Amino acid sequence: MKIALGVSGGIAAYKAAEIVRLLQDRGIRVQVVMTAAAQEFVRPLTFAALSGEKVITSMFGSGADEQANVESAIEHIAIAQAIDALVVAPATADVLARFAQGIANDFLSTLYLATTAPVVVAPAMNVNMWNHVATQANLEILRKRGVRIVEPDSGYLACGMTGAGRLAENEAIVAAVMEALGASQDLAGETVLVTAGPTREKIDPVRYLTNRSSGRMGYAIAEAALRRGARVLLVSGPTAIAAPGAAELTPVESAEEMLAAVLKLLPESTVVIKTAAVADFRPKAAARQKIKRKGEMTLALEPTADILAEVARRKTSQVVVGFAAETENVLENARKKLASKSLDAIVVNDVSRAGVGFDSDRNAVTIISQTEVVEVPEASKWEVAQRVLDQVVKLRKHSGAAVR
Repeated sequence: MKIALGVSGGIAAYKAAEIVRLLQDRGIRVQVVMTAAAQEFVRPLTFAALSGEKVITSMFGSGADEQANVESAIEHIAIAQAIDALVVAPATADVLARFAQGIANDFLSTLYLATTAPVVVAPAMNVNMWNHVATQANLEILRKRGVRIVEPDSGYLACGMTGAGRLAENEAIVAAVMEALGASQDLAGETVLVTAGPTREKIDPVRYLTNRSSGRMGYAIAEAALRRGARVLLVSGPTAIAAPGAAELTPVESAEEMLAAVLKLLPESTVVIKTAAVADFRPKAAARQKIKRKGEMTLALEPTADILAEVARRKTSQVVVGFAAETENVLENARKKLASKSLDAIVVNDVSRAGVGFDSDRNAVTIISQTEVVEVPEASKWEVAQRVLDQVVKLRKHSGAAVR
C-alpha cells in the first residue's frame, strides 16, 4: 500500500517527517511531494532518507535529457494511479484554495486533480487566516467533494498569536489516513505477538523434518495488525517471503527455539496469535554427521514442546488465538483444541481442500470462540487476517481490556 504525502510551505513542515515514520510503522510506503515553499523549511534530502523514495519537488525534470523531461511531465498521472491515498500535511491556505478552485500550477495541485484516491488534508496556518471567510469557504467546498479535513488544534502559534491553526497531532493525522485507507486504528495501544511459518527439526547436518507452511497467513496477520495500529512482535520460522518492515522480527528454526522466543516476548504482549505450523515431532537424537544411505533405517521421534498450551498456561490478561490445520473432523477437532488448551479462540481450516491453506495466497476458515462461530468463506489471506483481527478486537473488549 502506498500514499503520496504532500508537504506545503509552513513552519509545521518539519512535523511531516514524523508522519512519514508513523505511516511506515503501519506498513505504508510513502512518496513525498514538496511544494517550492516547503523546500524553504525542510530539505528534500530529509524526506528521501526517511522514506527511501524519490522526493518530487517540481513539475518538470531539469537538464537536457529529453526522455527524462517527458517522463517528468506525465509523472503526476503515474503517481495518481499508483497511490491509495493523497495526504497533505501541513496544508496551507494557498494549497486549500488551489485544491478548491481546481488550479493546477505545480505537481501537488496537479496530482490532486489527477487522482481518484481518497484525499486527506491537515491544515496549518495563522488563526486569522484559518478563520477567514475565504478559507472556510474553500474548506466547505473540499468537504462536499469528499476530502477529509483533519481540523487544526488550538494553542500558541509560531506567529505569536493564540488560537486555531496549529497542525493537528501526528497521531490524529495518521488515524485519519488509515481510516481513509479502510484500516481502522482499533488495535492502537496493543502489542500483538504473532508466530508464523514452519519449524525445522534437525535429523543430521543436511536433513530436517518440516511441513508445507509458507508463513503467508501469519505474515498477513502481522501486516494487518500493524495497519490497525498495533505494535507487532513476529516470531517466524524459515520462510521465503519478506516480513512486514515495521514488525519486530525474531527468526527461529526449531520448535524449541520458537518456544523460547515466545515465552520471552509473552510478558510484553496483549494478544497472541499463533499461526505457526510447529512440527509435532523431532528426532530423539540428531546425528552429528550426515547419515549415509545404507538401505532401510528407523528414525526414532519424540514430541516437541506444545507452545500453544504453554502460552495458555502462562498467560495473564492476554487474548490467545490458536490456528488448527485439519484434514478430517475439522470442527470437532478444533473445539477439542479450544477447550483443552484454554484458548480464547481458534481458527481452523481444512488443508485437504485444493487451492487454499498451505502454499496458497487464499484461505477459508472457521473462527470458533467460547460464544460464537464465524465462517469465513474462501478469500485472500489478507481478508482472512482482517476477519481474525475483528474477532480479536471483540475478545479484548469482552475481556475488559478494551482496545484503546
